[in-house]
Amino acid sequence: MTSVRTTGDDPPWEGLQGAERYAACMRAARAGNRVARSTLVTDLTPLVWHVARGNGLDRTLAEDVVQTVWLALFSHLDSLAEPKALASWLITTTRREAQRVRTKGANDLPLTDEMAEQLTSTQPQPEDEALRADRDTRLWRAFSELPEKCQELLRLTVLAGRSEYRLVAEALHMKRGSIGPTRGRCLTTLRELLDAKGGGG
Repeated sequence: MTSVRTTGDDPPWEGLQGAERYAACMRAARAGNRVARSTLVTDLTPLVWHVARGNGLDRTLAEDVVQTVWLALFSHLDSLAEPKALASWLITTTRREAQRVRTKGANDLPLTDEMAEQLTSTQPQPEDEALRADRDTRLWRAFSELPEKCQELLRLTVLAGRSEYRLVAEALHMKRGSIGPTRGRCLTTLRELLDAKGGGG
């Protein structure tokens, strides 16, 4: 029986989820299926984007990194030995590319008071926005002190939600049942760090 499907057939990834879906798309993409490529980009670009932004890139640089990562994947489709490891590969590659871009230093600037004032100037209530910005600064400062594994877990669970804990587990090489408890411990640690900095309110 041939594995080639006609236009009227459902694609091989139809009805699949997580790693199984992406593996089916990868196999089809390797065979030249453009719809499979498009499906991968649609499904997984939010993941790539979130990792890029989570590594300190602004919107413009993150867009460049996302494009670079997808070009790298589609230029070396046959190099990924295990299609089910696609999400993990994307996370690792995006993180490395983001760090490479950050080492240039050109756009890796701290948020100064002057910049914060410019950001809040378009808001109807500058005082409230300034308080929010201060809270966010404290939050990200505390977040940066978490172990890297906790940072990655919290980013991915916020992005994916409970329905995609399986994807998160596969990407981080963890048991699915451990995602929730580990996330809870990471959040507890984050709250403790915030409280220690006086920013838990």
